[in-house]
Formats: sequence, structure tokens, C-alpha cells
Amino acid sequence: MRTVLVTGPGGAGRTTAAAATALAAAREGRRVLLLTADRGPAPEAVLGTALPAPGPGGGALWGPPAEAAPGLHAARIATGEHFQDRARDLQERGASLFDLLGASPLDPEELTELPGAEPLALLTALRAAHEERAWDLLVADLPPLHTTVRLLGLPEQLRRYLRRLLPAERQAARALRPMLAQLAGVPMPAQRLYETAERWEAELAAVQDVLEADGTTVRLVAEPGPLALGELRLARAALALQGCRVDALVANRLLPGTTGDAPPGDPWLAGLAAEQLTAHKTLHEEFLVDGVTVCELPHLGRSPRGPQDLAELAVRARSTTIGVAAGGNGSAHSVGVIPGGGLTDELDGWQGTGDAAGEQTVEDRLATDGVLLWRLPLPGAARDEIDLLRRGDELIVGVGPFRRVLPLPSALRRCTVSGAGLRDGALCVRFTPDPGLWPRPS
Repeated sequence: MRTVLVTGPGGAGRTTAAAATALAAAREGRRVLLLTADRGPAPEAVLGTALPAPGPGGGALWGPPAEAAPGLHAARIATGEHFQDRARDLQERGASLFDLLGASPLDPEELTELPGAEPLALLTALRAAHEERAWDLLVADLPPLHTTVRLLGLPEQLRRYLRRLLPAERQAARALRPMLAQLAGVPMPAQRLYETAERWEAELAAVQDVLEADGTTVRLVAEPGPLALGELRLARAALALQGCRVDALVANRLLPGTTGDAPPGDPWLAGLAAEQLTAHKTLHEEFLVDGVTVCELPHLGRSPRGPQDLAELAVRARSTTIGVAAGGNGSAHSVGVIPGGGLTDELDGWQGTGDAAGEQTVEDRLATDGVLLWRLPLPGAARDEIDLLRRGDELIVGVGPFRRVLPLPSALRRCTVSGAGLRDGALCVRFTPDPGLWPRPS
């Protein structure tokens, strides 16, 4: 199943772009599910239809999907219900531990949603939608950009925490627990608590498989402007650090004069259009050079409301390919040539380059420079935003406020870090073999 994760700076029109993408795909005959965690009125206003709440009984991740258009169904993720369901399950499985500590379990009416519950509900919903196998395309309307970057790295982080807190070798001590309970004179934590941790590990692994699947990509939405440039550069590098593939940039709410048509006659609007045009040109250059499609959505002169406005956006959407950055040989086209404009160009048989295909590679330069070079793609990163720390067999890489712990390839574990540099959108880390660990020729 193809999965498109839509995010962007706050207020950039993420929900509108996600809904327009979903509608354009549905009009091409796909079975599309649009998921949103936005609890405000925006999703229902944009789609022009109500999103039902989950039914009684709890545990449901979303209510019955509403048919917003032929082939397009939409649902809102039930964050609160998901939190209550997990909290009840944890209390039941940890009952003996709570008794040992003298703690009183919470009543169902006390289980109110805590901050931070939304990311886990959203990730669980992505996995559940894949397990249903009822859709050709899943479009997820995600939170603002920086929140989404952390969200996409969460499964890997939590799995690492579980491995550190409950390592596999510790599980072997389960057989000793009854004897330890007799020696201590108190009951030990129930087996079900350890089983819960194992279940969490399995669920997180399943979510990570969805995020790392070949058909899963991130679609960035931004309204071109000076502030959007810096935010997109940082987030783009952070997404690459997390291994997420960007399939397209949607430049949203473009004013007349930004896409080559006549500029507005009003001086005030002309100034805004000129500022937007400058930022839009920069975004074109930075994204197209890496092969990331840039899709243009015009400003309709009003806030989009309902399927008719979404259809108009799809009709007027244009996309630009890498050829433009290479000297003007690219193509810009509208729905009259390719169905869905630039909104569905990257959905069929997606094969990306740049952000999407950048892989971590180790280059052998022992014969020429005496080093092994580990190349980590970080498009858009600035030199002063990068942190690097070696910790045992791991490399901790930071881009601005974002971090990822990367296990070193086996060959690099027998080396020391001798330097690093940012070149052509990639962090190149040099490793020199440690004489005490490197195998000697026979």
C-alpha cells in the first residue's frame, strides 16, 4: 500500500494539501483513506463532511470512515480513546506490581488523556490501516513539521529504550523469579508485565516497518516565504537523518505573479507576491537539484471548503521536475495533461532520487587516504547545526535539536573517528583503522 505522510510548518495548509492529494488520487480510481489527528474544525470544513466519532466500548482508533467523495474515505484518529484503552491494559497487566508498591489503580473516569498521547495513537493508526489492507493509498495529515520529525523517529527510539531497560539476557532470569520471591518474602512483578514490554516491542517494530517501507514517503507543504526557507532546510535534513524519504514539496497558496502569470496590480499584493516569488525560486533550486518534485498550488482567493474547492486545486496544480534545475529542460504540467496535476505524479511506481534515495554508504579509501568514509545524506543541513559524538559502537548525530543514534557498520567499529565534513549535502565521517583492533594481513 502506498502511504503519503503530509506535514509542513504550522499554518501552511497541511490539511488542505493532504485532502487535495487524496481526492486527486480517488478521482483516478484508487481506494483512498485520509487519516487526520487534527481535532479542530479544519478537516471537516475542508472535506465538507462530518467525521464520525468512535462507537461505544472504547479501543477503536477511529470511527466509521466518512465517504467524502467517490473512492475517498476520511477518519479522525481517536487519541483520547486510544490512551484510555492502553492505560486500562497497563493497569490490568501491572496489577501485582501496583499491589507490591501499595498503589491504588485509577478508576476509568480518571483516565484522562495526557500530553504526548497523540504520537502513539497516530503511529498505531498507521499500522492498523496497513493491516486492514482495504486501501490502495493512505494519506496521513500529520502534525506540524518539527513535531512530525520527532514522531517519525519515535518507534526506533522507544525500541532502543526497551532494549536498554529490559535487555534480552535479563528475560532469561524469569525462571528464577519464584525462588527470588521466596527469598525476598514478597511477590515479584507479574509475568504479564514483561509480556507487555515484549508486545510493545513487537508493535513498535511493526510501526517502524510501515515507516521504512518502500511505498512510504513524506510530502512537505509550505507557503513560500523567508521563514519557511529555514524551517524546511532544517526539517529536510532531520528527515533524511531519520531515513525518511521526501517525494515532493507542495508550494501552497501561491499568489498571482509567483508562477509566471501576470502580477497583481495592487502594490500591496504585488509586494507580497514578489517576496513569495523570491522564496519560491530558492525552494525550486534546492529541491529540484536533488530530484524532489515541486508541486504548485494556487491561492484560490478564499479558504478551500468542500470537494469542489479541492477539485479546483487538483485541476490547477502544476508540478516541476528535475529537468528545470538542470537547465530548463524539465516539465511543468497541469491536470489537462496529467490527471491530478502534481499531486499524484509521485504515487504510481514511485522511484525517487535525492532525499528519497540517499542511502548511508561506506567508501573504502584505505589504499589512497588510509581511511574509510561513512557518507550520511543530510540535504539542507548547515555546518553549524551538526553535532557528532562517538559512543562505543554507536555514532550520535545531531541536526539542530534532532538526534539519532546510529549503530556503526561492523568494519567501522574497529576504527577511530579521525574527522568529518559536510560536502554536497552529505555528512562524510572519516574513520581510521585502530591498529589494535584491525585485522592484520597474513
